[in-house]
Amino acid sequence: MATSNIRYGEGVTKEIGMDLQNLGARRVCLMTDKNLSKLPPVNAVLNSLAKYGINFQMYDNVRVEPTDQSFLDAIQFAKKGEFDAYVAVGGGSVIDTCKAANLYAASPSSEFLDYVNAPIGKGKPVTVPLKPLIAVPTTSGTGSETTGVAIFDFKELKVKTGIASRAIKPTLGIIDPLHTLSMPERIVANSGFDVLCHALESYTALPYNKRSPRPSNPINRPAYQGSNPVSDVWALHSLRIVAKYLKRAIRNPEDREARANMHLASAFAGIGFGNAGVHLCHGMSYPISGLVKTYKPKDYNVDHSLVPHGLSVVLTSPAVFAFTAQMHPERHLEAAEILGADIRTARIKDAGVILADTLRKFLFDLNVDDGLAAIGYSKADIPALVKGTLPQERVTKLSPRSQTEEDLSALFEASMKLY
Repeated sequence: MATSNIRYGEGVTKEIGMDLQNLGARRVCLMTDKNLSKLPPVNAVLNSLAKYGINFQMYDNVRVEPTDQSFLDAIQFAKKGEFDAYVAVGGGSVIDTCKAANLYAASPSSEFLDYVNAPIGKGKPVTVPLKPLIAVPTTSGTGSETTGVAIFDFKELKVKTGIASRAIKPTLGIIDPLHTLSMPERIVANSGFDVLCHALESYTALPYNKRSPRPSNPINRPAYQGSNPVSDVWALHSLRIVAKYLKRAIRNPEDREARANMHLASAFAGIGFGNAGVHLCHGMSYPISGLVKTYKPKDYNVDHSLVPHGLSVVLTSPAVFAFTAQMHPERHLEAAEILGADIRTARIKDAGVILADTLRKFLFDLNVDDGLAAIGYSKADIPALVKGTLPQERVTKLSPRSQTEEDLSALFEASMKLY
């Protein structure tokens, strides 16, 4: 079981300068993106660095939904800077970019594909020591501050893939709920959907002891191991928080209790899925993001077409859980009950339908686009979407129910319209 150290509380960002001092850091790399560089979270970090006399260089060129090229640009900056510590202030895009920069700066002779997940890259184990990385999440979604995973768009293949290794997880995650107050409504919604799916997928993933063969050496044990007794605790707890607080956090930006709890739920789900893994919603989401045509979401200040990660994940969730439920129906029913379904008279064989309907109602109440068709896809795109899902074995093999290409086609088709 691996996770980062976590520090939680309003205003804890003020301590980051002391943390770096305590680490003996002399040259710090501060990573963020252009939008955030003007907002209060980055300001809070800059004030603390100034107060404690920390010498740093700022890289604010992180791309929202990073690509292999945007990773390479950040890696180049990190190699040149010869930093002895890193600070990432932002959502998953910033934290993931910083993890990759730290990894490749620590392993300068490695080729980019050496550490990228197989079958796209070589998936080599990380054996080099990395520098300390402090992550300050500003969204309540990816849980990236707790995990050893960094995701990017591989442009040449038009798919998302990533790097997964316990070695790249942050040294410390600073979870300061004040940072969530600057998030616009749709960013709260889409990042919250990521938490929802992290919790649901890790709780319903193939159990850890059903995976085989056992790795010949612990260094080869994947970060994503399948559902397990420790991850289950975190997944269920975060699901309960989502059920109670997500709608409130979206509808009322002043609801500090709801926003603070969603910030925690993101980290809790991160501890769960960072060890158990995710499965089909995430595996299928990567081509949905990678093949985007013209869709530009509300509240995202970007100059490129983009399907926000949490949206790309949640749009297939009703179809996915209807498909997987026959393997662990009692877990699917339990999840539906947490999300508000009345299961007192439910039949176990209806678990998938009940969870799918509960999710549809949840999404409809939150004005979510009506399926893949509403974000620019049609049936003609299904073969390309399936083709983009096939290389995602790191996650698709964690589905409790194995799937054929025909199954994936049917799942994409069922996700074209939700309501």
